[in-house]
Amino acid sequence: MFKTWLLSLRLHCTLSRTASTKTTRLLSLITSYRRPHLPSGSWPISVVFPLSVRRFRSQKVLAMAERAHEHSNHLAAEHSPYLLQHAHNPVNWYPWADEAFAEARRRDVPIFLSIGYSTCHWCHVMEVESFENEEVAKLLNDWFVSIKVDREERPDVDKVYMTFVQALYGGGGWPLSVFLSPDLKPLMGGTYFPPDDKYGRPGFKTILRKVKDAWDNKRDMLVKSGAFAIEQLSEALSANAKSNKLPDGVPQGALHLCAEQLSQSYDSQYGGFGSAPKFPRPVEIQLMLYYSKKLEEAGKSGEAKEGLKMVFFSLQSMARGGIHDHVGGGFHRYSVDECWHVPHFEKMLYDQGQLANVYLDAFCITNDVYYSSLSRDILDYLRRDMIGPEGGIFSAEDADSSEHEGSAKKEGAFYIWTSKEVEDILGENATLFKDHYCIKPLGNCDLSRLSDPYNEFKGKNVLIELKDTMALAQKYELSIEKYLEILGECRQKLFVTRLRRPKPHLDDKVIVSWNGIAMSSLARASKILKGEADAMKYNFPIVGSDVRCHHLQPNEYMEVAEKSAAFIRKHLYNEQTRRLQHSFRNGPSKAPGFLDDYAFLISGLLDLYEYGGGIYWLVWANELQNTQDELFLDRKGGGYFNTQGDDPSVLLRVKEDHDGAEPSGNSVSAINLIRLASMVSSSKSDYYRQTAEHLLAVFETRLKDMAMAVPLMCCAADMISVHSRKQVVLVGQKPSLEFDSMLAAAHSSYDPNKTVIHIDPTNNEEMEIWEDNNSNIALMARSTFAADKVVALVCQNFTCSAPVTDPKSLKSLLSKDHPFVV
Repeated sequence: MFKTWLLSLRLHCTLSRTASTKTTRLLSLITSYRRPHLPSGSWPISVVFPLSVRRFRSQKVLAMAERAHEHSNHLAAEHSPYLLQHAHNPVNWYPWADEAFAEARRRDVPIFLSIGYSTCHWCHVMEVESFENEEVAKLLNDWFVSIKVDREERPDVDKVYMTFVQALYGGGGWPLSVFLSPDLKPLMGGTYFPPDDKYGRPGFKTILRKVKDAWDNKRDMLVKSGAFAIEQLSEALSANAKSNKLPDGVPQGALHLCAEQLSQSYDSQYGGFGSAPKFPRPVEIQLMLYYSKKLEEAGKSGEAKEGLKMVFFSLQSMARGGIHDHVGGGFHRYSVDECWHVPHFEKMLYDQGQLANVYLDAFCITNDVYYSSLSRDILDYLRRDMIGPEGGIFSAEDADSSEHEGSAKKEGAFYIWTSKEVEDILGENATLFKDHYCIKPLGNCDLSRLSDPYNEFKGKNVLIELKDTMALAQKYELSIEKYLEILGECRQKLFVTRLRRPKPHLDDKVIVSWNGIAMSSLARASKILKGEADAMKYNFPIVGSDVRCHHLQPNEYMEVAEKSAAFIRKHLYNEQTRRLQHSFRNGPSKAPGFLDDYAFLISGLLDLYEYGGGIYWLVWANELQNTQDELFLDRKGGGYFNTQGDDPSVLLRVKEDHDGAEPSGNSVSAINLIRLASMVSSSKSDYYRQTAEHLLAVFETRLKDMAMAVPLMCCAADMISVHSRKQVVLVGQKPSLEFDSMLAAAHSSYDPNKTVIHIDPTNNEEMEIWEDNNSNIALMARSTFAADKVVALVCQNFTCSAPVTDPKSLKSLLSKDHPFVV
């Protein structure tokens, strides 16, 4: 069987014309049982063209006019924006459903599976080139049953076939193109294929003919190899723990190894970790901040400062670069060059939430409002552009849009500027603005050979800050405050002009997991931003709901977070079964909640509570944790599977650990369990802790050998090894300004190994909840309550400090290790 499978792998490579040496990758990657270290959700790795050539070709492709609806297929009744984009292709698409599988069995033909998402640039390209092409459609309709999947709606299906393609070919991305047997076993796959043969490589039509020939003449070998691949992947991706906890020393070793590996990949010239294309992988920043804190606590302040310098320079470089939308706020997906300049222009919710959090962390450490302003920049973008009428937060904005109504879509059209446009809009301040953002008459996308190698953006400018702001203010003989004010006014004028352009497509799905990430950053901002100076003045795009509004008061971010949570509870949570649905658009999706939905939402709810939300969010987090354990926990082998395992069409049930563009559900779950264990007492606390220990033991090999692939899990492993987690307990009447101030003080310093509990002894419901879950907290509340004060205690190692009653004293108590100074 093994020899047969290897022969089939060679056939796969022959079909896709990939190098035969890649046949060994599946076995080697199965042995290590995880994907490469590239960020999850990375660029589409075409087996045909390098990234730069594919970008060049896309401009011609997207110049084709959109056709009228000449066709309709089985996608027309779906809710997913991505599926609806393909509902009028001549390809007879089916959604992922029994009807399609039965049709493939009835006709005895293979399945062509295409997976993407609505804001995916290369998905659009392949649609225009191939799926709107009548000749290609005829081949697909005659020889295959074609299925479309929205990866954001069905991440479980995407995971199965992305894992196969990554293991076989060493990389992956979207669109994902996979050929399956009628029983859903993978036969071969790739990502983007152009329609025709070019440069000695096969096009999509050639691929279709070769797969048809192989199905007719070598079917047994293909089917056996597909079944064997799934069997091997299933075994490798559902590893069991060898013991109930990690051996001593492994957590500290993994943390050090990950930090060391990241430091070796650090780009000292442009910031960030790794080379182009550059992704803002926030879990790397989180790891470096956490490790620096541990070094500082160990008295190694010099090493700690070195790590922090890498982090702060990277955060500054991203913010100054074109990956940051200077005019409208928020961050684009990634930079195609090494200097963070020319981005892939789509905006994803999971990036915004994670980046806002790391900028908040940087502010906590430095007290530098540069970082707090960037967190506001991101969160105000979400509040303005990405929130539905009931509070659900939308998923993404596309990279492509038209330059004007009726014209073809081009990547970045909404965001780029000519020098003349800027001059016409800004008038007397144009020279200053152009100087600041490196705007040139011939365009500025020439900073790197990777930025625009085929002159797609000739004559266009992507805003980037390359010069020192203070020096520029002096050059124009302005105070720094006045200079920044003028820049803000200019950005606002460009913003207003930009609103008249056709906007990129908005994917208005509400995904539970991504809302959990966003609500975490919103809740944290509500208290951390109270550390800003009272007289702090911000400039556009830091605004409220429109261009005339002052910047938000911190507590308003909590309101946005709670509305998101309330939306999910109302529309995507069944109060009777206590189960989640994955997403919402014109109603709940058919897909159930996955591990990431539970884990990320629990994390967000814990932040809602710890940063001042009601006790009911903590109660819901506990309920969801119980449901997560019921549905996903491997009680014998340890760790969580990504799916419930009750859908026979999903062939792999995976224990995911890779912390990529999004953290893994297991990493987030481990931290959730540690946090919950510090809030409850006795047997429930022991259960949470033991579950986390068993989870981490599953990934012992990964932590020891490939730590850079699991940075957040490295943090979790160290957290659980901390002898006693710090608890800050606040007792007083809520709500009140005094309570808010004490909460802000409790969260003013960076300390990931800290839990904040707040309790109002006059609230009978709260007291009952704490009596049931941690009677020590209830007793502490009764014994320290003072009607006219908010009392704070800091507890660690079974000992509590003397009570303090003012924010300054609490900050002092929590800052025995003073904030880092770099």
